[in-house]
Amino acid sequence: MLCLHNTNPAHPFTAQFCAMRTAAAAASSHLVTLPSWHDKRLHNNLHPACCVKLRTKDHHQVVAMNRNKASKFGCNSTTRRICRRCNRQVVFSKAGVSLQEGFGSFREDEGSWHSSLTSGVVEKLEAFYRFSRPHTVIGTVIGITSVSLLPLQTSSEIFPAFVLGLIKAVVPSVCMNIYVVGLNQLFDVEIDKVNKPTLPLASGEFSMATGVTIVAASLITSFYLGVKFQSPPLLAALLISFLLGSAYSVELPLMRWKRHAFLAASCILIVRAVVVQLAFFIHMQKFVLGKPVAITRTLVFATAFMCFFSAVIALFKDIPDLDGDRDFGIQSFTVKLGQEKVFWVCVQLLLVAYGAGVLMGFSSPCLSSKIITVAGHSTLAVMLWLQAQSVDLTTNTSITSFYMFIWKLFYAEYFLIPFIR
Repeated sequence: MLCLHNTNPAHPFTAQFCAMRTAAAAASSHLVTLPSWHDKRLHNNLHPACCVKLRTKDHHQVVAMNRNKASKFGCNSTTRRICRRCNRQVVFSKAGVSLQEGFGSFREDEGSWHSSLTSGVVEKLEAFYRFSRPHTVIGTVIGITSVSLLPLQTSSEIFPAFVLGLIKAVVPSVCMNIYVVGLNQLFDVEIDKVNKPTLPLASGEFSMATGVTIVAASLITSFYLGVKFQSPPLLAALLISFLLGSAYSVELPLMRWKRHAFLAASCILIVRAVVVQLAFFIHMQKFVLGKPVAITRTLVFATAFMCFFSAVIALFKDIPDLDGDRDFGIQSFTVKLGQEKVFWVCVQLLLVAYGAGVLMGFSSPCLSSKIITVAGHSTLAVMLWLQAQSVDLTTNTSITSFYMFIWKLFYAEYFLIPFIR
């Protein structure tokens, strides 16, 4: 018998689950219970396939066969979930929910869609990919690379020493990035079951011990490389990121700054806007290229622009997390002011920043820099405005999609910055 608990009887998916009881009784006598956070996701009009696992009785384990697409599931998507023991699948789609007899098999002795060893490795790697919060890692790599190009006067300076210096900056920084986002997940497991149920710790794919191991290994590797490479600005950047990242997440007296809106935003702004620009610029200019430190016009603009952008990321990341933050006492600006107000504040801040970018372009003495800077920032501003008009603030899927769009704008800005002269 298949039963759905803690759900609204009026919800269409609930009705379809109840209608399945008779058919399910003939197929299986096992009880499947959806966690309470799954019910909340249903009420947020999210597709049930956004959930990575369903808890089951008698050790049945229902898993997604295409979990790598879990974060992208919506009402236009379909996924199959199958019990490892009884080989019956649960199919979620826009049309509804259904039970079907065996679709392939996960049983090792039957030779499933690929071997258990390969499948296990792939699943763990995919879970680690989500654990690392790849959009933040990409932002770190692109940001450091862009800033490292600023001290260069000519393309001929891109020689092996520069590339090696860039690698020395990127690798420990990525490790520190994983430490920061991983630490946050360790202390936010219960919140993430509401806000981000597909993250490995929240879904149960990773145990707490696994999470602690990854976080500890990332921190040790980061500091080991930072000390080994003998670049004071690089080590300072890692140390500041460690201190602020820990203060943001750790549940200790005078810490857990994410509970306070201003302190939470300050952590992100300091690291993303100030530390990344200044520390890695000096690292490349003095300790890789061997030039005296000289603050440039482009560096000042990049720091100021990223202050706006980092503030927007700090504010916007909490908009889709309203339910969990409110339930667990996180006083974000979204909890205090509401989703719509914070949304439009973020859009307006970015438009102001793009306006400053256009003015910066007009003031450039270099014609090619002028054209690229003005055209680039104007285009991004128009794209932002048009995309903002299409956001449905009543659905987390739409809000999250726009949040990832903001990260794409973040990447695009770092591609523009080296052209500003």
